[in-house]
Amino acid sequence: MEYFKTHAMLAREKALLQASVRDQKKLLVENSKLKKDIEQLKNQLQEKQRRRIAKALFSTPSPTRSPAPTTQPPSTAGASAAVPTNPPPPSSSSSHDRRERQSRRKRGERKARPTCDLLSLGVEPQVDVSRLDLRVGRILGVRHHPLAEELSVQEVDVGESAARTVVSKLGEKTDLEELQGGLAVLLCNVKACKLKGVVSQARLLCCSAPDDSTELLVPPTGSTPGDRVTFLNYPGDPDRELQSKQRVWELLQPDLQVDSRGVANYKGCGFEVKGKGLCRAPSLTNCTIR
Repeated sequence: MEYFKTHAMLAREKALLQASVRDQKKLLVENSKLKKDIEQLKNQLQEKQRRRIAKALFSTPSPTRSPAPTTQPPSTAGASAAVPTNPPPPSSSSSHDRRERQSRRKRGERKARPTCDLLSLGVEPQVDVSRLDLRVGRILGVRHHPLAEELSVQEVDVGESAARTVVSKLGEKTDLEELQGGLAVLLCNVKACKLKGVVSQARLLCCSAPDDSTELLVPPTGSTPGDRVTFLNYPGDPDRELQSKQRVWELLQPDLQVDSRGVANYKGCGFEVKGKGLCRAPSLTNCTIR
């Protein structure tokens, strides 16, 4: 009897052990499957996030209009139901915009979008001296303006295929014959304009003292036509053309000075031709540049 009892107990324990092994294998299989499912869901979530970010970057946000606030009249005492209110009539400006869009659509026109990222974001470009295209030029010829005694006309080589015509007001004390063949500093990205019938394509930078003495700003020795005048503290590329509406030159001119050593500077930073030196006034000091 003891033998049979022991044999039955061993058989029961063996069955329990086999069942626990089967359960353990089953759990391992299910755990592996769950890991694969979790990894797959994680990859799908990351892919959706990448698509959402790419869509947000490349899509142009359309302006949204805030809903017009609806005002309800104050309820009277004892009123049991809310009184329906009519929506406010559209404003005259919105109806004007609608008519303008319809007229443009009939004409086949489209509203132009700003091409500059700064303008589209409502950010104005920074105004500093790096926006000026200052170059060294050689004066090839000088003559009096045919229609204005106070003006003179110069033909200046600024390193381009053709010389530029410049109309300047240099003052009565300036000897025009001495200017021919000399070097000067020119502002080359001003908009071409007609002065008394002659088109001026650049601006000669001059030093002007309170007693009306005027001198041309002189580049350093060894400069050649076309050399850029730059500023160490204000790096950057100049504008292709200065817009008259932005008044860049007018805003910068008060800070363009000649110091006590005769060196031209903007807010203490010198006019420099890289590798050749600083631009100077021939004899004037503590004066303005115009």
